[in-house]
Amino acid sequence: MTLRNLFKKRLFGWSPNSLLIPRYIPKRQLHQSLTNLNMKVIPIQVLEDNYSYLVVDKETREAAVVDPVEPEKVLSVVKSENLELKHLITTHHHWDHSGGNEKVFKAVPGIAVYGGDERIPSLTRKVRDGEEFKIGNITARALYTPCHTTGSVSFFLEDDDDKAVFTGDTLFIGGCGKFFEGSGADMHNSLNRVLGSLPPETKVYCGHEYTASNLRFAASVDPDNKVLKEKIAWVAEHKQTVPSTIGDEKKFNPFMRVDTDVIKQATGKEDPAEIMTVLRELKNKFRG
Repeated sequence: MTLRNLFKKRLFGWSPNSLLIPRYIPKRQLHQSLTNLNMKVIPIQVLEDNYSYLVVDKETREAAVVDPVEPEKVLSVVKSENLELKHLITTHHHWDHSGGNEKVFKAVPGIAVYGGDERIPSLTRKVRDGEEFKIGNITARALYTPCHTTGSVSFFLEDDDDKAVFTGDTLFIGGCGKFFEGSGADMHNSLNRVLGSLPPETKVYCGHEYTASNLRFAASVDPDNKVLKEKIAWVAEHKQTVPSTIGDEKKFNPFMRVDTDVIKQATGKEDPAEIMTVLRELKNKFRG
């Protein structure tokens, strides 16, 4: 059977001797049928609640690792998957994200180490905002998202219709990182202007498994949010909650809902930057 006929069979239930009559396909299955699933993301749980990731171009077996704080775990997966590791992506300089860089750099000759901060160990390529590079056939773009640190960078990856963003400690599922080196205005820009402008179907891979506690806080400021309640119920049944999507975050993450009346009322503010500041202060004090 030719590739053209195979595609028709998957999408329409077609065979060479049949009429081209569409059959019902669930939305998720249809999306998979029409999407080139060449990009594979492998989450690797490290330390107490961190995530590292391997991004694989399945056609070429070329791979990138994101924030490999426990090199042995990451390199073990690289070996078992028979990958060619060429890229190391660091979202920011904090040790629980960049602490494994030197070991990986020594273990993999010629690996390129990307990041936006000179404080990142073994950095070989300091990226500019909007700069692109390739992981096999996958296009990676650096997006400056400062606030958690001044050098925080999110990396947007795209392969045909498949899109993903690795956000480090800037955007979490249902929350955001602390403002260690920035302001509410900085985080508002990073979350709602930079990341918020990405396509809604973009998968979000964050740096920590903080989802359950983030959603408890979200419910304290947005208690009648139906989508949030459904997400809380789902998270109760899942230990690993990545990925989310940009579109979904806008429905239940209070830090990406600063333009809504309910979040304005919860903070007593109207200006987005001030709302962001108050939200972060409330989250810092939250013990629910």
